[in-house]
Amino acid sequence: MDADVDKVFKALADPGRRLLLDRLHAENGQTLGQLCEHLDMSRQAVTKHLKVLEEASLVVTIRHGREKLHYLNPVPIHEIAERWIGKFERGRLRALAELKKKLEGESDG
Repeated sequence: MDADVDKVFKALADPGRRLLLDRLHAENGQTLGQLCEHLDMSRQAVTKHLKVLEEASLVVTIRHGREKLHYLNPVPIHEIAERWIGKFERGRLRALAELKKKLEGESDG
């Protein structure tokens, strides 16, 4: 599990890879050629970045005839959010719920 998380963090650390994820978020299911359009990266660089994203399970590819389509997989990012952000938010939400109960109790009395 930790090795998978490390791969995701490594993949997200690079701004070029984040840009590719943003491009897939805007329009999922793109070919390599479509992803290379409007990028200041060589086709070879995009291919290398996609390989890292695939190894981290952030991008999934599906062959459609002769085309290889790339799709964003948000699950690893969600798992990180749950592990690293969610547990910190739970405490804050619990505190807010307790505060609300106290305020409601004061307004009843």
